[in-house]
Order: sequence, then C-alpha cells, then structure tokens
Amino acid sequence: MDFSQVLAEKADTILDKWITAVRNDRQIESADDLSYTAVKDHIPDVLKAMVTVLSKSPDNDIQSMVTASFQHGAIRAEQGFDPTEIAREYHLLRTLIFDAIQADLLSGTPVEIIRSMRLIDAIIDEAIARCFKSYVEERLRELQQLQSVVTLHNQELTRLVSANQEYLSQLAHEFKQPLTSIIGYSDLFLRQQRRKTQVKDTSANLEHIERVLRNGRQLLHLINNVLEFSRDDPGQIKFQLTATNVRELINNVCEMLEPLAAEKNLKIVVDCDHAPIELITDSFKFQQIVTNLISNAIRYTESGTIIIRCKVLENQRWAIAVSDTGIGIAPENQAQIFEPYFRVSCSNRSYLPDSTGLGLAIVSRLVKLLQGQINLVSEVGVGSTFTVILPLEVKI
Repeated sequence: MDFSQVLAEKADTILDKWITAVRNDRQIESADDLSYTAVKDHIPDVLKAMVTVLSKSPDNDIQSMVTASFQHGAIRAEQGFDPTEIAREYHLLRTLIFDAIQADLLSGTPVEIIRSMRLIDAIIDEAIARCFKSYVEERLRELQQLQSVVTLHNQELTRLVSANQEYLSQLAHEFKQPLTSIIGYSDLFLRQQRRKTQVKDTSANLEHIERVLRNGRQLLHLINNVLEFSRDDPGQIKFQLTATNVRELINNVCEMLEPLAAEKNLKIVVDCDHAPIELITDSFKFQQIVTNLISNAIRYTESGTIIIRCKVLENQRWAIAVSDTGIGIAPENQAQIFEPYFRVSCSNRSYLPDSTGLGLAIVSRLVKLLQGQINLVSEVGVGSTFTVILPLEVKI
C-alpha cells in the first residue's frame, strides 16, 4: 500500500482543514488577526517532505522539512505566538493527518500501518524540534536588540542626570531589580544552551526567555515613567489610578525577584488568600513599593524564608506585610531606617556593598503618596516585618 500517494492526494484538503482548525482554536489566539497565507506559512513544505519520506524512495526530501520548520518557528516568533500555541498547531496537524488517511491505513498490513504511523510521528516531532529551535533563536535576537535599546537609554539617562547625584542614585536603585532578573535568567539560559540541552527541555528554555523579555520590557516601562516623573513638579505628581489585581501584581514581582532568592536558597511564600480582590490605586507606584520591600528582605536575609501576607482591614483599608528571617534592625536604627542613604550595618561589615540606602526611603515616600502608612517590627538576629496599610481606593 503506497500511503505516500494517499497523503499527496489529500494534502490540500488537510492543509485547508488545518488552517480552519487553527483559526477556530481558542488556544491559538495569536492567529485571530492573521491572513490565510500567514497562518499557512511553511506547513505545505512539511507535508510534501512527509510524502517523500513515506514513499520509501532513497531521495526523500527531509531537508526541505527541516528548513520549512526552522523558518516556521522564526515567523511565529515575529507574529507573537506563544510556545504553547505553536505546540497546539502541530498537535492539530498530526490529528488531521491521521483523520484523513485513517481509512486507507486500515486497508494496509499491520507492518505497513506501524511503519507509516511511526514515520509520520517522527516527522512531526522533528518539525516541532526545528521550529522551537528557530523560535528560541528569534527570541534571543529580540533580547539582544532589547539589551541594545536599554544600553542606549541608560547612556542617555546618565547624561541627563550627571549633575544630580541623588537622582542618579535613585534611578540606579530602581533599575537594579528588573535588570538583575534579566541578567539572572539570561545567564541561566546561556548556560543551558552551552550544555546543548535535549529537545524535551526546550519548553523550559522558552519560559526563561519569555521571563527575560517580560522583565526587559518592564525595565523600559520603568525608565519612561521615571523620566516623566522627573519632569513633574514634586508637589504636583500625577496619579494614574486603575483597578489593580493585588494577587497578580504580587506574584509577578515575586517571579521577577525569584532568581535573587534562588541564589541564596531562600524560599518566598505568598499568602494572599485574604487579600482584596481588586484595588483602585496607582499600580506602578504600588508595584515599586512591593518590589523594594521584597528585594530589601532578600538582600538582608542569608537563610530562611520571605513571607508576604495580605488582609483586608476595617474602614476600607487593607494591609500587606513582608517578613524575613534576616539580620534584623537594632532599636536605635529603626527611627532612621526610612531616611535616604541610611544603611543597616551587618555583623562582619559596615553595610552590604550593593545597598544604596534608598529603597526604604522610596517606599516611605510612595506609601505617603498613596495615602497610607508603614510600620516596622524588627529584632536583631531574628528578622523584620514591614507592614504597609493602604486604602482600598485612593482618593485624589
């Protein structure tokens, strides 16, 4: 039984059904606004290569499938597809191929059926592998471009604030957290690439790249907002009040700072079961508060756990508390901890080398802007808990 001929005759039908299935599949939302040609891309070449492999001919065209799948991955990256959407595409293709030739397969011998099914599966798997490889490379190229843009922004910012040392220090502190995440995940990805990980690990690599890109974009957003912030008169700071999902925002910050905690084997525990479902606040300023508190806890904790708790209070207010098992703060220093450039001393050094003394000063300022208050409970050698109390809805 020549199943290659069967597949060749039904290739156009399979392709049309596949395009319709991709456009109608709610798990592939990135295809919604694409044209027929854009969705089709290089899949016809994959089908042609499959026909030649099934034909038992020594001149099978496997190289064209490799090239087509490689190009498919790069294009899908440019079109904004997620890795899961690409995997779903190939799942649909595999299903439709077997549906189309099922009746013909059943007319063959068991040996023919097994051979054909194995070949089809092998070709689809190889296509997925090649597709993901080019997808990773395209995302890495985007990351390199993003890094260049960030470098240019940083150079321009350095020029603009060269005459203002305090403002430069604040910028450096605010940029440090997302940039550290970018460096951490980039280093992890590059080390994995050098070890030439197997295809089965590709999904993890893609997740790391997506995190890098997300944090890189956040860094650019932060730069633009700080530049706008610097142009405003300090007494006339603009608020951008929006409905804010507390749990999602906290989880995103924890994900961004996870590499810092992982380096010290610290565990981050988030207990937001009693958090308000939604706030009306300036989400960017609130995110700065959460980021600085958690990163500060990580910086001054060598072992143990960072715990983030939320709960709703009376009188339309709520609280978020960040606790650590770090070095703690002596009573005589607790009154100064929110002053700019004040840094807590460690047992074996005057202060941590990567501390600027600005984090808690920035937190205190932002908490006041959001009409809240911040409290501290700390014991040397045991740890600290910073509690921020904010309104459920900021009033302008």
